[in-house]
Amino acid sequence: VQLQASGGGLVQPGGSLRLSCAASGFTFSSYSMGWFRQVPGKEREFVASISWTGGNTYYVNSKKGRFTISRDNAKNTMSLQMNSLKPEDTAVYYCAAGSTNTRASEYSYWGQGTLVTVSS
Repeated sequence: VQLQASGGGLVQPGGSLRLSCAASGFTFSSYSMGWFRQVPGKEREFVASISWTGGNTYYVNSKKGRFTISRDNAKNTMSLQMNSLKPEDTAVYYCAAGSTNTRASEYSYWGQGTLVTVSS
């Protein structure tokens, strides 16, 4: 099982980034997926999740309207479009498979993370 997150980088406040997660080694289309983020010294926190069909999406309240999660089961990929980025969005972003829950413990597989830095 492999989850490869990519797309992170340095962006100015107000800018946008699109994160991608490429999955392999399991039946991606049968798994709900999620994005989490973590800053040093803090717990990993839920950002968004999407059901295995893509028909249901969930967001932490503070990200609604700025972040959009999506998936392409034909390509075994998931994405997180992040707009109007703020310095407080700076974190390592992880993709995970196995749930739509907000709790990280509910997910079975994790990617290695991609760093997003929002700074002028």
